[in-house]
Amino acid sequence: MKATLKSLRETKANPAVSIFVKTHREHPANDKDPIALKNQLKVVEERLTNEYDKRTATTILENIHAKTKELNHNLNLDTLAIFASTDDVQVIRMPIDTTERVVISHRFATRDLVRDMASAVHYYTLVLTRDKARLIEASNDRVVREFEVEDIAQNNMENIPFPIDNNGLHTTSDGGSDRSANNESSALKEFFNQVDKSVQELWGEHKMPLVVVGDTKNIGYYKDVCDRPDNIIATVSNATNLDEGGAQHIINSVQEAVEGYRTSLHQAALGEIDKARGANKLQTDLQEVYRSAFQGVGDTLYVRRGYIQPAKIDEKAQTLSPAEDSSAEGITDDAIGEIIEHVIHNGGKAVFMPQDIMSADQPIALVTRY
Repeated sequence: MKATLKSLRETKANPAVSIFVKTHREHPANDKDPIALKNQLKVVEERLTNEYDKRTATTILENIHAKTKELNHNLNLDTLAIFASTDDVQVIRMPIDTTERVVISHRFATRDLVRDMASAVHYYTLVLTRDKARLIEASNDRVVREFEVEDIAQNNMENIPFPIDNNGLHTTSDGGSDRSANNESSALKEFFNQVDKSVQELWGEHKMPLVVVGDTKNIGYYKDVCDRPDNIIATVSNATNLDEGGAQHIINSVQEAVEGYRTSLHQAALGEIDKARGANKLQTDLQEVYRSAFQGVGDTLYVRRGYIQPAKIDEKAQTLSPAEDSSAEGITDDAIGEIIEHVIHNGGKAVFMPQDIMSADQPIALVTRY
């Protein structure tokens, strides 16, 4: 997703059309989603027809309809985002809430999405039993997807796609075979080793942290054989119905562990801020933070949750002047969102800090690379 948003942010088009539709994950609520999409497309059609020449409007509308006419709304998440130009259309399902709207400009409207994605803990949850392994992608407390064999993400995998059944254990446990505890533990470790190879192959594409769910014994076996134990941010041994429970049920079961991880990030952040201050690599003045972010020297941006600052931005002069009235002409209503985009676009990261940890008199801090 980060790569997609970066690509969209780099795109300049005349026009660049951004469409955001509120959608639903479950039936029957998602029965209304095609109508909601149709209503937003009517807005797009009216605006393009009134504001651009017929050829441009027709090309974009035909491209959008070609990409959306066969959408399976049973796969919807919380927002359907469509980014369209005369050259391309991208349709993205997102696990975040956004305001329904149509934005037509020279750039795609990615700022709010970048802010929301940056504030989320995005992770894999690996569910282990002696019979089966499942992999679920989540963002905060919301399921993004559970991996299924036919998923595009698992096409052409060198290792076994998820979900993975443990056929080997039953083979070695039948008839007159050795059913000793040592034999079963060896079989489970071999199964979990195969599972881990699939986890690592998918991890190589996205590098998200991992939560492992299972009983204590299976979690221990997996830790013994996994290639990247440091990537495990939490383990949960008290979840129920692991084989057949819904993906959201599993994700609900790991929220206490995810919150613990989030808290550890915040505590570590305070140490990093102090370390950067001692090395003269910390900026807290908003103008200097903006300039460094724009120039690409920002490594990690720390932002107090909920901090929004209207400002007048001059990219050519690389200046940012705070403003009181966000609706005034030439004022960017969320300059912090602009800074976040610059930092992430240039390979840095953003960390959102609780209000009780990051004070109101220092709501933003940037650790620079040098």
